[in-house]
Amino acid sequence: MTKPLSDHDRRKQISVRGLAGVESVADLKTNFNRHLHFTLVKDRNVATKRDYYFALANTVRDHLVGRWIRTQQHYYEKDPKRVYYLSLEFYMGRTLQNTMVNLGLENACDEAIYQLGLDMEELQDIEEDAGLGNGGLGRLAACFLDSMASLGLAAYGYGIRYEFGIFNQKVMNGWQVEEADDWLRYGNPWEKARPEYMRPVHFYGRVQHTAEGVKWVDTQVVLALPYDTPVPGYRNNIVNTMRLWSAKAPCDFNLKDFNVGGYIQAVLDRNLAENISRVLYPNDNFFEGKELRLKQEYFVVAATLQDIIRRFKASKFGSTEFVRMDLSALPDKVAIQLNDTHPALAIPELMRLLVDIEKLSWEKAWDIVTRTCAYTNHTVLPEALERWPVDLFQNLLPRHLEIIYEINRRHLERISKLYPGDVDRMRRMSLIEEGDVKKINMAHLCIVGSHAVNGVARIHSDIIKSTVFKDFYEIDPHKFQNKTNGITPRRWLVMCNPGLAEVIAERIGEDYIRDLDQLKKLLDFVNDEAFIRDVAKVKQENKLKFAAHLEEHYKVKINSESMFDIQVKRIHEYKRQLLNCLHIITLYNRIKKEPNKKWTPRTVMIGGKAAPGYHTAKMIIKLITSIGDIVNNDPVVGDRLKVIFLENYRVTLAEKVIPAADLSEQISTAGTEASGTGNMKFMLNGALTIGTMDGANVEMAEEAGEENLFIFGMRVDDVEALDKKGYDAASYYNRIPELKQAVDQISDGFFSPDHPGLFKDLVNMLMHHDRDEGGIQTLYAHVFQVKVFADYEEYIKCQEKVSALYKVSTGESEQEYL
Repeated sequence: MTKPLSDHDRRKQISVRGLAGVESVADLKTNFNRHLHFTLVKDRNVATKRDYYFALANTVRDHLVGRWIRTQQHYYEKDPKRVYYLSLEFYMGRTLQNTMVNLGLENACDEAIYQLGLDMEELQDIEEDAGLGNGGLGRLAACFLDSMASLGLAAYGYGIRYEFGIFNQKVMNGWQVEEADDWLRYGNPWEKARPEYMRPVHFYGRVQHTAEGVKWVDTQVVLALPYDTPVPGYRNNIVNTMRLWSAKAPCDFNLKDFNVGGYIQAVLDRNLAENISRVLYPNDNFFEGKELRLKQEYFVVAATLQDIIRRFKASKFGSTEFVRMDLSALPDKVAIQLNDTHPALAIPELMRLLVDIEKLSWEKAWDIVTRTCAYTNHTVLPEALERWPVDLFQNLLPRHLEIIYEINRRHLERISKLYPGDVDRMRRMSLIEEGDVKKINMAHLCIVGSHAVNGVARIHSDIIKSTVFKDFYEIDPHKFQNKTNGITPRRWLVMCNPGLAEVIAERIGEDYIRDLDQLKKLLDFVNDEAFIRDVAKVKQENKLKFAAHLEEHYKVKINSESMFDIQVKRIHEYKRQLLNCLHIITLYNRIKKEPNKKWTPRTVMIGGKAAPGYHTAKMIIKLITSIGDIVNNDPVVGDRLKVIFLENYRVTLAEKVIPAADLSEQISTAGTEASGTGNMKFMLNGALTIGTMDGANVEMAEEAGEENLFIFGMRVDDVEALDKKGYDAASYYNRIPELKQAVDQISDGFFSPDHPGLFKDLVNMLMHHDRDEGGIQTLYAHVFQVKVFADYEEYIKCQEKVSALYKVSTGESEQEYL
């Protein structure tokens, strides 16, 4: 029998999650059974766990539907300016728990499921992640949708409903193996197909210039079928929409072949059209110039802009009549935000619609486009910037190529007036890059066609103004601004760490869930022992839970009293997982040298996916697992140091690992990380950060006080100075004995005894040019070295401070830290 709740515990329960009313629990149970019976056509004798999950999901979705319809009615009545967030990625993760949190249903659902004799956590674990993103860019888009709904903004997310999201990562013998992510295999209870809003999208064909205007003819048509997913705000009864497009072949697709008896082949060829929405490209921060990718980029833009203009014209709810025909008001009612350059084609496509279809003059159309569109830049890595070959455009989107050429002609005319005779500047600023292969620079197109350009952290916004887009900043400084990325506190605290959310709510109330500035009120409790004890207790409970998860899924037993030192993000050289590896090896060597010394126990966890074609990133995963094999099986080390590679890192795993972290590693080379939102998630969950002054670490250090972060290494100015002087890895290698020892161990096969030369390429890269020659355009290698050795010494010293402070926090002597 459960013991009755004390007043203290009852207050805690009420604080964040709301009380479960008897009526609502009874209603939920009734509706659950109704869905099991009528929607899933099962009874309790034959129902599976998956059936129970679907019954619960449908029951919770019922609570969204009324709010969803009313929200859309409200927007049509009030006719506010609408925000359209265009992104090729939305890394949503799971929906069930997030919906329960935002609707205040979590307690009632828990109780109803308990009374039905089922296990809520088991049911939640059945839901597939909607992994329609690679990393930060896609997760930012998902957080934005949640926050815009919580703020009551009339906002829509538009993207692609990929049949296969980011691949599932398996690690076999230390190597990454990719498996297809068939997330829709069992259906998706959260989406609603909207075939009535299907839109045609054109490809190929040719352009005719006639007396009536320009016509794009003989095109191949693919239909875009929208699927809507509700996006609930936090307890404000607002439910916005994410609309994802799926590619469908039209009925007559290639059926001309039918006349010559090729009916079967014609039907089979429909797959070619439908491949557009088949799979997400798993290459964040690396531009892959594939025709299918360009088709995806145009597909989402063309379908979305037709939808936006339809909604603009028919401003009455449910009306199909167009009541607003004057498109000059479009910028007053529509804001289109381009999430990186992937949806850049929105600019020439909107021009095509306004000039060719709506018959506006070029000048009028251009004014509308530039006032409507805004562009977010996500990276300064040269290999990530999209540059599409002109020949590919000529074939796939001939009309858009003409429009881009005309945009460029007018743009260069303006530059030549501002800077007469400066041919070099015109070459640098052109949208068309000359060379062996003529290419269109999509970032330049975005800047010229937008009224606002933002970076995603202050340091990043400064870098794009002073380097990558310096010429553009000089002529249009008013366009450039900063919007430091954020995260939604609903998913990244209330949902994934309810214990901490409740401890905070007890002290300062619940309003912080909508307004994180209110966390400043916690400063009053900095020396409050009861508060410190409560926070520490929650952290320890999260660590025990995660340790149990690791034991179950990784068959590894770890010391839950050890420091959980975590680096989870995509595997990429600039993220510097290799610097972390060098620290692990150094620590291992020190323990071996002085086995009787009282070492601070550490469990180092590294997780992330490598792009499938990225050789170096895959070698880094192999190195991490190989180091783990040696370290974890060394009896001298015992449980004082463990190394674990977290397989298949995704939103759902992040929700488990982040609340358990003691130390968050954000160690990119200064000037390379645009923002990084993982750092914020860790900080919100009470982990301390070890990091360089890069991305959002800078603002975090300002906000929390630099003394409350472990900051080390070169700043952006130091990196620039080192570039001028020339980075010489060998000088550090020869000067620092511990670094030399670690590198030699990697090189000589200490961590790969069965294959001594396995990591020679990694060592060669570290010692010589510091970037991969395979997956990266080597032309940029000298510009973007990640300078692992240059920060090694300071990183190791900083990690010593971390260990010493952890000892203090666990009640040992302060002497060592001081």
